[in-house]
This record gives sequence, C-alpha cells and structure tokens, in this order.
Amino acid sequence: MRKNYGFQRRRGLGSSLIPFTERMRFLIAVHPGLLSPTLFAKMAATFDQFSKGRLLINIINGTSNTMAANGLHLSHDERYAHCDEYLTVWRKLMAGETVDFEGEYVNVKKAKVGLPAVQSPYPPLWFGGSSEAALEVAAKHIDTYLTWGETPPQIAERVATMRSLAAKYSRTLRFGIRLYVIVRETEEEAWKAADWLLQRMDEESVANIQKMLNSGDSVGQQRMLKFHGGQIPKNVRDLEIYPNLWAGLGLVRPGPGTAVVGDPQTVAARLKEYADIGIETFIISGIPLIEEAYRVADLLLPLLPISRPGSNNQVTTSINVPTWSSIRQTVGAISSGKEIAEPAKELG
Repeated sequence: MRKNYGFQRRRGLGSSLIPFTERMRFLIAVHPGLLSPTLFAKMAATFDQFSKGRLLINIINGTSNTMAANGLHLSHDERYAHCDEYLTVWRKLMAGETVDFEGEYVNVKKAKVGLPAVQSPYPPLWFGGSSEAALEVAAKHIDTYLTWGETPPQIAERVATMRSLAAKYSRTLRFGIRLYVIVRETEEEAWKAADWLLQRMDEESVANIQKMLNSGDSVGQQRMLKFHGGQIPKNVRDLEIYPNLWAGLGLVRPGPGTAVVGDPQTVAARLKEYADIGIETFIISGIPLIEEAYRVADLLLPLLPISRPGSNNQVTTSINVPTWSSIRQTVGAISSGKEIAEPAKELG
C-alpha cells in the first residue's frame, strides 16, 4: 500500500481484508496534517475494534514536495513540530481523555473519542526519520522506530542514539528495518540476479529518478543517495557497501534502496547481525515481489526463528508456508492438465 495514497484509501483496502484474515496485522500509514487528530483517532479506534486489535500505525511526515501536493505547506522542521503536537493530542484522545489543546499547529476544543480501541492505550505507533527533529519526535511518541537498510555499524549507532533519546522521556523503543533480499541457492546465483536487475537500469531513467530524489528534503533519502552517487557501475559489486549489502536498487527507487544478497546461510547471518544490534522487526521485499517472496519462503525462512503474537507475548512457532518448489510443482500440474484445485486453495 503506497505511502502517498492517503489514509482513506489504505484504510479501505486494509479494512476490506479484515473478514478474510485472523492473524494478519495491518500497518496503516498516516500523514499528520492531512487528517485531523480527532477524526484519525475515531477512525483508528473503529478499525482496531473491527479487526479485534490488529491495527498498527505508521506515521509518515513525507517531504515538502509530496506534502505540498496534498495541500500541506510546512518546512521540514515545521512538519515534525506539527507531528509532535498532533501525536500529543492523538495519544490523549486514544487514552479516553477529553482534550483541549492550543498549539502552534494543532488546535482542538473538547475533543473526545467515544469508542475505545481494543489495544490499550492505543494501537502501536511506527515511524521512520533520520533528521534530529525526527529522532526527537520518535523518542517522545513512537513505539517502533524504523530505519532503512544502512550498514550494521550505522544501524548500531542509530539504535544507541534512539535509546538514549527515549530514556529522556522514560520510554523504551522497539526497532525495525526495511530491506530488500536477493537470495538464491548459491552466492554466485544471487549476485547474478542482482546484476540482472542492474543491467536493466538505463541511464536516462536513473538520471530522472535521482534528480527527483535530490530535490527533496528527506535526510534519510540523502543518506541513501550517498551509497551509490547516482551512477550505474560497471560491476554489480562496486555497490556492495558492506559484505553482501548492495545499494543498487537505490538508483531506481525512492526510499529504502539496499538489498541483502547471497545464499540462504549468508543472508540469514546478515539478518542475525542486525538482530544482534537490536532490530526486532524486518520488513522485507524483493523484485519481482511474488517470485522473490516464494524464494524467501523456500530458502530463507527455514533458517530463521519465526515468531508471532500468542497468548504469552511472542512465542516461537512453526508455520506452513507455500514455497517456490511447491509453485513449480503446481505449474507442472497445470501443464500436464492435472487437477489443481486443492493446491491452489492451499496457496491462498
């Protein structure tokens, strides 16, 4: 669900899936300033009630360019000052308070939410940002701090900084990371797959995307841009910025642009390195998404401790996931005309 579609569309898509799921949790992005904190509190409480406590909220402050397109004209630091006031009001509303608040950006009178959320005191708040203003807001309000796929030493420094800032408010944080994964049975195959992507990046497209990214005021984006300099290298591994961490995807996409590349054992070891630093949640993607999801399920997940919410917080559990091998078998059944109703149902 793309971050620039707005809460209403994303909430509609997420809510449409509630009746068909039981364990899936919905990380819904919200842009402060595009929705009043009171209305957002009511919408969040309703979604959390309908989903029986499965709502997670990702707070996004955007860039000056993207937010101006939506009618919000605030500078970088002003957006975070606004976000601070917004979340102050929102958290009070979700706690059941009647709120009178007059700030520089947010002004509400006798605001109240009649329906409480299932999760107490409110659905967990997620947030990413690299500027000093962003870090301060996160330390004060956020439950899970998200970072893009920088190197483990950089992530370790960020985790230490955030823990120190949160301690000022007598708070603790959880940490997550957004990464791509290119996993194959061998290291050589994985880097060939990365090179296949690189060879399909043309200079004109890269130049246009880099021009757009350089025009924004996102500090996190500028940190990503430094990994590759906006230039297509001759050798795919020229953009290996840390062992098995490749920055090539940042040439053609905004936001997180790094991928862990390697065989299953190598990728698992790199993810464990992040986990040892303090990362608890991994938001992982691949290109193309569906094909790479099956490869991750087939090759990587068996090497990882998979956990999900249970009766006693987090418990390790074994899960039955469709694999790339099972997809190949299904395709073979299709080509031979065999009945595939049951496998298709299983994959759904």
